[in-house]
Amino acid sequence: MKFFVTQDVFDKLPDAQFGLVSVKGADNHGSIAEIETLLNESVKECEALYVGKKVKEEPEIVPYREAFRAIGINPNRYMCAAEALMSRIAKQQGMPVINPLVDVGNALSLKYRLPIGAHDLDTMEPEGFGVRLSQEGDTFLPFGGAPREPVEPGEVVYASGNKVRTRRWTWRQGVEGMMTEETSHVLFIIDGFDSNLDRIMECRAELAELLQRCFCGTVKCGLINKDCMEFETEL
Repeated sequence: MKFFVTQDVFDKLPDAQFGLVSVKGADNHGSIAEIETLLNESVKECEALYVGKKVKEEPEIVPYREAFRAIGINPNRYMCAAEALMSRIAKQQGMPVINPLVDVGNALSLKYRLPIGAHDLDTMEPEGFGVRLSQEGDTFLPFGGAPREPVEPGEVVYASGNKVRTRRWTWRQGVEGMMTEETSHVLFIIDGFDSNLDRIMECRAELAELLQRCFCGTVKCGLINKDCMEFETEL
């Protein structure tokens, strides 16, 4: 399956970088002790890091807030996923174990202080999956039993066909494509910029290694930026 980012997104975010890891055949049943340990360690490190600090003012978060403003999103109302996650941990609200694929994404998001999305590729529309500006007819299915909602044109979204999977770039994923114990074919996306590309690549390398070793999956890595806007998820 093709994953893409359109030119009009890079017109708004010219320095955007998308680190990619696709995995096929991952075993997401039960629990994985190493992943749970990594998650617990990442939570503790993050709690210690943000003692006495405002997450939104930290240098790893500021570029995302600036990018949200650049694409017309108020970051005080809609926080980047990384800021929301770090803020939760800074308030010592903890992070529950959900399932191994979700947990590994949360653990590395905390460890590297980067937003990481995970999408079940087997639930995608046949025309592919990508980051683009929303268009007429797009809809989003939020969590919590709310009805499917229309998405106004012009918003930066993750979408497959006319189904929006993540609204307001990295703000919030919907119900569709969420990880269950039966999920085995996943694309992880690490969103960032030229300025934190080194951390994106370090995170990508650790994620790929964990998916191969702990989940017994077949893994492929990629990187999308303004010079390369497509990635084939299959080997």
